[in-house]
Amino acid sequence: MIIIHSEEELKLIRVSNRIVAEVLHKLKEFTKPGITTEELDTIAEELIRERGGTPAFKGYKGFPAAICASVNEQIVHGIPGPGILRDGDIISIDVGAEYRGYFGDAAITVAVGKINPEKQRLMKVTRESLFEGIKKATAKNRLSDISHAIQSYVENHGFSIVREFVGHGIGSSLHEEPQIPNFGKPGRGPRLKPGMVLAIEPMVNMGSYEVEIEQDNWTAIASDGKPSAHFEHTIIVTDKEPEIITLRKDSGS
Repeated sequence: MIIIHSEEELKLIRVSNRIVAEVLHKLKEFTKPGITTEELDTIAEELIRERGGTPAFKGYKGFPAAICASVNEQIVHGIPGPGILRDGDIISIDVGAEYRGYFGDAAITVAVGKINPEKQRLMKVTRESLFEGIKKATAKNRLSDISHAIQSYVENHGFSIVREFVGHGIGSSLHEEPQIPNFGKPGRGPRLKPGMVLAIEPMVNMGSYEVEIEQDNWTAIASDGKPSAHFEHTIIVTDKEPEIITLRKDSGS
């Protein structure tokens, strides 16, 4: 069942997602050559708690950290550790926060120092595909209209869309119905209605869309070892344009 959230619930959902947006904005500033993903995780947890939230990912199904930190060919669910970020890397940072029983979730991919043009293009296309999908998240459209818009944009630019992982509803749980694939034919699935809250998150590979899971049973990597990018926003479906509640206008994220 897809939950239609009340205005009171939406107020709290906005707060949890604002926390996520602020934390990602700060983490972007800290993401420089020489820092470890473990240090980014510590900073993120402190920032979430300072704002009255709790890290939504920490302990979720056994995940050990406050953020997912996925570097280069790592797609999602990378576990922070002592690995040092180096000039030319890209890192996808996924942050979740809970505030008074309601959840926020968003992700960005960040360049570490100076990256090559193809990685820049991968990041640009992935972020733009997210906004192409968000444009379709309007009342009366169907769920797969989002999926199709993302896939079409990515593939028209010569990259591949990951199929193993999907976006999702969010609210009083971190993951709610519906699942939101990033690929598929348009005009399918449930109709979108005001009050639905959706976390839309394309994951885009430079090469093949095929995925492997590393021995930690969490980290997903591109099977061919080529770079991957991930952007995510949480939105509220309204009678008009979707409301992007993890967007900071001053950050460009």
